[in-house]
Amino acid sequence: MDTLKIGDVSLYWLTGGITNLDGGAMFGVVPKPLWSKKYPVNEKNQIELPTDPILVQADGKNILIETGIGKGKLTEKQIRNYGVTRESEVDSSLESLGLDPSKIDYVLMTHLHFDHACGLTKPVNGEYVSVFPNAKIITSQIEWDEMRNPNIRSKSTYWKENWEAIEMQVEPFEETWSLGPIRMIHTGGHSNGHSIIIIEDGGEMAIHMADILATHAHQNVLWVMAYDDYPMDSISAKGKWQPFAMEKNAWFTFYHDCLYRAVKWGPDGQIVESIKRTK
Repeated sequence: MDTLKIGDVSLYWLTGGITNLDGGAMFGVVPKPLWSKKYPVNEKNQIELPTDPILVQADGKNILIETGIGKGKLTEKQIRNYGVTRESEVDSSLESLGLDPSKIDYVLMTHLHFDHACGLTKPVNGEYVSVFPNAKIITSQIEWDEMRNPNIRSKSTYWKENWEAIEMQVEPFEETWSLGPIRMIHTGGHSNGHSIIIIEDGGEMAIHMADILATHAHQNVLWVMAYDDYPMDSISAKGKWQPFAMEKNAWFTFYHDCLYRAVKWGPDGQIVESIKRTK
């Protein structure tokens, strides 16, 4: 299991599933000859995108960032369309750490698109139930509102199967939320309610920019997804938070990257330190 320490805070990458999506959609208007130099692509023009939650242990609490693609929820058509080659194994990942889903205290959702939120619920006897029954689920108020009332564009990714069973656990915030060394900050961009997460402890920092910096190959401030609902907001947020974090020599952590769990970039934009993803 891949791990990272930020002061006394421990991060563990769990196994949340694997999708394979169109590379053009993931890099928007960036030409393929450019992005394909930085990220592997298959013969179908798909790129591998894990959906691996990060378990954070801080101040005696078990905190999960994102929840994975879920298990047993997708139809054959969805599995094919989203290129799902592996479903979630979060339960077994937690078990290897001596935990189970009931021991999760908080679930931090940067946003609630299906590839992040399917792991919130599971089917049991024809109904959906909460996977993390004792957790407080944290997301921005804007995101939570759109999850329950999606528009004509977003209804394809905000699913009632992912929220109806957990709505009593959700504690939305306005602009910021904090718990000990962890802060969530609303940014918008990828979705209107999208947030990032900053962890600071012992003079060290990690920043989880979620889908406004989905992979290390999205480092260029202008490289944003066609999936972004508000691309100029994504660009603005990247232009603000990437330099902020680099000045503090922060680790950039990833949920979707098939090569890296986390990287540090030097002033010249080159990777100077990394934690590679093990299969």
